[in-house]
Amino acid sequence: MNTDTLKKTVCEHIDRRRDEMIAIAQRILKQPELGYREVKTAALVKEELQKLNLPIREGLALTGIEGTLSGKEAGPTVVVMGELDSVMEKASPVADPVTGAAHLCGHHIQVASMLGCAMGLAGAGAAHHLSGQVKFLGSPAEEYVEVEYRLKLRADGKISFLGGKQELIKIGYFDDVDAAMMVHAFADTPEPAFLMNASSNGFLAKFIRYEGKASHAGAAPHRGVNALNAACLGIMAVHAQRETFQDEDAVRVHPIVTKGGDVVNVVPSDVRIETYVRGRNLDAILDASAKVDRAFKAGGDAVGAGTTITNVPGYLPIFQDRNLTAIAGRNGGTLLGDRGALEAGFMGGSFDVGDLSHLLPVVHPMVTGTRGYLHTADFCITDYEAAVVLPAKLMAMCVIDLLADGGAEARRVKKEFQPRLTKGQYLELMQRLS
Repeated sequence: MNTDTLKKTVCEHIDRRRDEMIAIAQRILKQPELGYREVKTAALVKEELQKLNLPIREGLALTGIEGTLSGKEAGPTVVVMGELDSVMEKASPVADPVTGAAHLCGHHIQVASMLGCAMGLAGAGAAHHLSGQVKFLGSPAEEYVEVEYRLKLRADGKISFLGGKQELIKIGYFDDVDAAMMVHAFADTPEPAFLMNASSNGFLAKFIRYEGKASHAGAAPHRGVNALNAACLGIMAVHAQRETFQDEDAVRVHPIVTKGGDVVNVVPSDVRIETYVRGRNLDAILDASAKVDRAFKAGGDAVGAGTTITNVPGYLPIFQDRNLTAIAGRNGGTLLGDRGALEAGFMGGSFDVGDLSHLLPVVHPMVTGTRGYLHTADFCITDYEAAVVLPAKLMAMCVIDLLADGGAEARRVKKEFQPRLTKGQYLELMQRLS
């Protein structure tokens, strides 16, 4: 069977399972979970992969789950990914009433598309015409939230990195992978489209703790050291750095106070802040990071509070492989014509697949059918055909291109890829950033 016929057969199979895929996305939407806690979502993915009779591995980087489709013979390995976790926004109408977790970045549609790709390839018998293997990965903890909680996981020896793909890189999951792909929701774009070549910021995460001295806030504030005042001064000192950031570096610093004190009539003695320092390149991130550290320390020094700053490696900027992007663009054009390969441009956010893109070929198309902006209570899916079904077809078609003809195209992509870092260099960099 030639590749065009195989693609058509697989896409027809995806169409037949359209309602199942959409139902999966909506089930995940109703049970959002934060990173390294995605127990229910991982169980759902396992259930669906088992229905396809795929061998399963679970517990990857705590909650990750994988099913493998093997071709007719040995060959390259392609990973198709969907991210299991959500963000947190208690004001969202789809937020978990207890945790505040909510799928406001579209990870529920990613997982459904990944599973739809598996349904199409497995159900249509594509493995008989492909070489190598396809790994369908439910990847944990992409949203870099609950920094203090994850630092505790790290201290307990359960993880080494706060981001899921970072942890998967460290444990060797991607060591034998030749190419990786996934899709991501694009904000406020209701019409069907695929957007290619998105670029992003990287970031360094920080956990800041101010230690003051408790005292009665009314009767004896002079005996205390107000750690909240230290935090306020530190945040204002960060603001005073902003005019020194270069526009082209797209530096973003956005602290939140995660603990502001204990009770109102005691001078706050333990105040905690989390923040990112984002930028388009590593030099800009490191320059801004030094200024931010200096500013936060100044806040503690001003009132006599102790200041502890913990720097934690965040994510690297994403670099999409030109060959994989060309393959995705051709298949996007087949599905959507002129709207099948639009340009996504620069996005100020960050993706942990950026780290992976330094090591191996990655493609990360943006998909539509959305209303509202990412990470806000207004974000929602308005067209599940555009957000789930079409992306499943796109990824399945790309897999076929890569693994047909003995995996020749995947081998070419891997051969022409020039990694920015080896795994050893990557792990050394992450250690240096800590």
